Amino acid sequence: MRPPLLGSALALALGASPGFAATIEVTIDKLVFSPASVQAKVGDTIEWTNRDVYAHTATVKGGWDVMIPAKSKGRVTLKTAGAVDYFCRFHPNMKGRIEVTP
Repeated sequence: MRPPLLGSALALALGASPGFAATIEVTIDKLVFSPASVQAKVGDTIEWTNRDVYAHTATVKGGWDVMIPAKSKGRVTLKTAGAVDYFCRFHPNMKGRIEVTP
């Protein structure tokens, strides 16, 4: 027989836990974000893998700015719903979009 307190704590933990957040991968290769457009939910993490020999950023005007060193990764956790357009500060022709749902 399980102690009642343990069973209640387990039920509370399972019932109160939000859905699992996802990590959405975007690759940077030859000055291109791929995929250029992704769909995500609030709480998900976007992780950029930079395969180029140049540093890049994922920058949102008036929002976040993620530095992504050459041959490295950068990440951001999405906190609000809405469409987010981002670009690389060093290479402004590099653009991406994230559609974030609640």
